[in-house]
Amino acid sequence: MVNKIKLLLAIFVCFVIMTTSSMFAHDSKKKTDRGPKHTGSVLVFSGTGWYRHPETAAINGWLARLSDDLDMQVDVSETPADITNLLDRYDVLVLNNSNALTSLLDKKQRDKIEQWYKAGGGIVALHAALVRQTDWKWFNELAGCDFNSDSEFLEARVVVDPKAKDHPAVHGFGDSFQYKADWTNHDRSVTGLPGFQVLLRVDEATFDPVRDYFKDRGGKAMGKDHPVAWTNTLNGGRFFYTELGHDVRSLETKFGRTHIIEAIHWAARNDQRTKK
Repeated sequence: MVNKIKLLLAIFVCFVIMTTSSMFAHDSKKKTDRGPKHTGSVLVFSGTGWYRHPETAAINGWLARLSDDLDMQVDVSETPADITNLLDRYDVLVLNNSNALTSLLDKKQRDKIEQWYKAGGGIVALHAALVRQTDWKWFNELAGCDFNSDSEFLEARVVVDPKAKDHPAVHGFGDSFQYKADWTNHDRSVTGLPGFQVLLRVDEATFDPVRDYFKDRGGKAMGKDHPVAWTNTLNGGRFFYTELGHDVRSLETKFGRTHIIEAIHWAARNDQRTKK
């Protein structure tokens, strides 16, 4: 009788172990299967082909910590191969000061971004992402311009374009406001280009737009029409550029956080969210 009880007890224990193992295996598979494509997702790419901003890593961390506010998964990479292997998992590609990309990404990787974008992907480009990109014709046309020079970290008057006042990346901050950043001069204005919408301009009368380093190297101010944030909706995807992002100082404010969060949501086509 005792042996029979021991046998039954052993069978019961084996059954419990097998059932529990199966449950853990099932849960583990579910966790493995949960990828970015199931949650809404952002790939922050911060590789550079030329000068690397000292705070690029800090900005990566700042962007990653927006995950809860975005309610989206945020991953960070500087590996070009991740573009070809992983980009299809993501809704938005954030270019964190990723300059001179033809020196970093091969043709296959650049072609992948173009195909992904044309299929409806969204790109958010920060600050130096429009530096030395003229060799990549597709991206240069998507962005609308390239770098000429910049200012020191200075406070300036920023003006919201009247046609863009309801865009979530600028909505709720008035017609104009004071803001501190490193302001970039581009080789042309995107105002009036097909598919483009200027969101913000900076008033050059309120700051010195060209720092001394570039004054000695042919740097030019842009004048009255100096866009600092804009969108482009041609060619299948959504493109958003902002001059913010030289360092965390230009981002970690009420406006900076709202501006970037809403830029990413707009690029991801999360258009039904309530405006702030």
